[in-house]
Amino acid sequence: MDGYWASGEPPVSASSCCFTTMSSSTPSTANGTDGKKYKGERSPCDPSRVLHIRKVPIEVSEAEVISLGVPFGKVTNLLMLKGKNQAFIEMASEEAAITMVNYYTTATPHVRNQPVYIQYSNHRELKTDNLPNQGRAQAALQAVNAVHSGNMTLSGTATASDGGMMPGQSPVLRIIVENLYYPVSLEVLHQIFSKFGTVLKIITFTKNNQFQALLQYADPMNAHHAKVALDGQNIYNGCCTLRVEFSKLTSLNVKYNNDKSRDFTRLDLPSGDGQPALDPTMQTAFGAPGIISSPYPGAAGFAPAIGFPQAGLSMQTMPGALGPLTIPSSAMTGRMTIHGMAPTAIHSVLLVSNLNPDSISPHGLFILFGVYGDVHRVKILFNKKENALIQMADATQAQLAMSHLNGQRLYGKVIRVTISKHQTVQLPREGQEDQGLTKDFSGSPLHRFKKPGSKNFQNIFPPSATLHLSNIPPSTTDDFLKDLFASSGYTVKAFKFFQKDRKMALIQLGSVEEAIQALIDLHNHDLGENHHLRVSFSKSTI
Repeated sequence: MDGYWASGEPPVSASSCCFTTMSSSTPSTANGTDGKKYKGERSPCDPSRVLHIRKVPIEVSEAEVISLGVPFGKVTNLLMLKGKNQAFIEMASEEAAITMVNYYTTATPHVRNQPVYIQYSNHRELKTDNLPNQGRAQAALQAVNAVHSGNMTLSGTATASDGGMMPGQSPVLRIIVENLYYPVSLEVLHQIFSKFGTVLKIITFTKNNQFQALLQYADPMNAHHAKVALDGQNIYNGCCTLRVEFSKLTSLNVKYNNDKSRDFTRLDLPSGDGQPALDPTMQTAFGAPGIISSPYPGAAGFAPAIGFPQAGLSMQTMPGALGPLTIPSSAMTGRMTIHGMAPTAIHSVLLVSNLNPDSISPHGLFILFGVYGDVHRVKILFNKKENALIQMADATQAQLAMSHLNGQRLYGKVIRVTISKHQTVQLPREGQEDQGLTKDFSGSPLHRFKKPGSKNFQNIFPPSATLHLSNIPPSTTDDFLKDLFASSGYTVKAFKFFQKDRKMALIQLGSVEEAIQALIDLHNHDLGENHHLRVSFSKSTI
C-alpha cells in the first residue's frame, strides 16, 4: 500500500481530498465544504476523474461501490480500502466525475442504508497494477464493463455498445409505481429522472389499478442509465417502488401541460381544464386527482421528505412517518410540497456564487446559462460581485442549468449554482447606481428555446471539451475556424466538419473550462455572409 501513497495522498487526509458533498441534514460552511471540521480543511480543489468515497460500510462489495458511478458513465478503476472504510473510483472522463459529484451533492448516496460521502481526489488517475488484493476489484469492473459493452444483457433489455445504444433503443421509459402509500406527482418523477439526463415529456395515468407514467428522454442512453439505476428502487422508505422498463413507443405526444402530463419543450400548450384526468374507476382510491388518500387515519401531518438513502434512490420519510398521517392540504391540489421541492413559481431564479469578478459579465452569464434555458434577467450583486442572480424562463430550465453548471470551472474558479429564495430579479430603479450589473434579456433574439418544440431541447448536454458549431457559411474553411479559436487564446486539439452538412462542425479544445469560456466568447460571433456562429456543448468526441 505504501507504494501507492508515495505520491503524497494518504487515504484519510482532508488536505488531499476535496470535500464537496454533504448530507442535507449536516450544517455546512459558506464555502460548500463538509460541515464537520477536519484538520487541514480547505476549499474544494480542482475536479478530477478520480473520486474519493468515505464512510463506506466494511461489508460493502466492489460491485456496490461501482454502482454509484455507473449511471454517470464508465468506471475505469477501483481501489477499496475496507480497513479505513474508504474507496477510490476512477471515471472514464472528468465530465462524468463532475456530473456524479454534482448529483450526489444534492442527493447524498446511501449504501447498505448508510450515507457515504464523495469528493474529488488530488490524484488524476488510479495506479493499482502492483497492489495486492486487486483481483476482486478488477473482476467486478470487468463484469460491469461487459454489461455496458454488449456482452451481457440487462434484465432482457437491449444493451449499450461502444457508448451508444443498440439500434432501435427507445428513449421512452414506462414507469409503474407499486405500493403507492404516498402520493407520487409528475414533479417528483421529473426530479428523480432528470438526474440522468434531459427529460422532454412525461405522461401519468392509471391502468390496472396502478399509477403509471411514460417518460421521454432526449437521448436513449439517458433512458438506459435511468433504468439501470432506478428499477426496483423505492421512492419512499418501504413503499412506492419503481418498476422501470423500456417502452415500445419512441416518442410521446403531449396535448396538455398540467399535473398529469407535461411537454417541457412546449411551454405554450393549454392546461386542458375540464379534461378527464383519471380513470373514473380509480377516483374512489384518490383523495384528489393524482393523489392517493392516506392509508392511515389521524392528523400527524408529516409530509414525506426527499432524501436519497441508497445508491441510486429511495426517499426518506420524516420522523414519525409510520404513525398516523394525513396528506397535507398542499398535496390535495395535486402539487405536493416536498422538502427540497418548493412550489414551481419560486424555482426559476438561480444564485451563482464564487464567480471571478474580474472576468464575468451579465452578458457572459446570459450566454452560458442560455445553453440550458432562456435567461430573462441577470444581476451581478453590487457589493458582492462574485455572486449573481439569474432568472430563467421557468423552474425546469433553472433546474437543468443548476444540474449541469454547478461545480464547473469558470475563469479559474469553481462556481456554485443553487436555487435562490428570490422569486424575480428586480431591475434597478431609475437613477439608481448599478454600474451595468443588472441586465434584462427577456427580449433577446439569442434565446435558444423560445420556439415551441424547438430541436434545441433535444440537444442539451453537460459542458464538455468538445463544442458543436453550426450556422457556418459554405465558404468558411476549417483553418479559418481553428484560427478563430486559437487567436482567442484557446488550445485546438481537433476539428472536423460534419460529412453530410458542412454548416456544422465539432471542435475539441484543451479542457472543459476552455470550452465553457470559448462558448461565452464566440457564440453569436459574426462570420460574415449574414451568418452568426452558433456554439453549444457536444456529447460526441473527435
